[in-house]
Amino acid sequence: MGRQFFVGGNFKMNPCTRDEKKALIKILNEADLDPSTEVVIAPPALYLIPVSEIIRKEIKVAAQNCYFKSSGAFTGEISPAQLVNAEIPWVLLGHSERRTLFNETSEEVAQKTRAALDATLSIILCVGETLEQREAGTTAQVVAAQLQPVINVLKESDWSKIVVAYEPVWAIGTGKVATPAQAQETHADVRKFLASAVSPAVAESTRILYGGSVSAKNCKELANLPDVDGFLVGGASLKPEFVDIVNSKKATAKQDRGRICAVDGFLVGGASLKPEFVNIVNAKKATAKV
Repeated sequence: MGRQFFVGGNFKMNPCTRDEKKALIKILNEADLDPSTEVVIAPPALYLIPVSEIIRKEIKVAAQNCYFKSSGAFTGEISPAQLVNAEIPWVLLGHSERRTLFNETSEEVAQKTRAALDATLSIILCVGETLEQREAGTTAQVVAAQLQPVINVLKESDWSKIVVAYEPVWAIGTGKVATPAQAQETHADVRKFLASAVSPAVAESTRILYGGSVSAKNCKELANLPDVDGFLVGGASLKPEFVDIVNSKKATAKQDRGRICAVDGFLVGGASLKPEFVNIVNAKKATAKV
């Protein structure tokens, strides 16, 4: 069975007003969304419950962070237990802005991941390299080093509740986007690392998202890459184009079908001398039946 396409919207510290929040949710509630794509949005903590109460049931809500303690004197934090009690099923962990602005280490991300899983939350786990690391050719090693502390605290069965989001730090909010070749290479490296560090089965089943200036313009090409299983969207998740990104896999499938249907026949060589030539003659009829 294939990996279900996944699109996450990270609102970050937006929107600023309740009216803007209502307008944004109205767009999502009224949009024609691909039912085969899993959609999760991550509003600021202030809006978690209000958004979860009015968003259409197909779209799930995520917190942008949580702490690894269930309660106590931790000013400004939200616990996994509180999120579960508020019926928020997802949490975003390890985002580069948490790592760089708030000095979160990969070990702390691992602690949060373990605590979130113990509370039954599902997780979008973020990894990614800086421009300097990309230019030094150490992307695969950097991402592996970010994943390893998490791997150390998980059981193999835990991975069914984790989606990995690869976000090159140099592409977040900059307008720069990894080329399709760069994105595919890193996603394949992540999958290869999971195969060796966890298991081939986990590597095959784990969804790996691309994030970093994803837009309606570039999403279709990226969605067609074999190891890209969706997107984690930042700024564009606050705009109507988020709908196009959610539907990018469907749009790509339509293009593929269009290309297939544009073939008007065949000029057959060696196979025309064999019984299989009959099957080729009947190919259009067989396709119509399907």
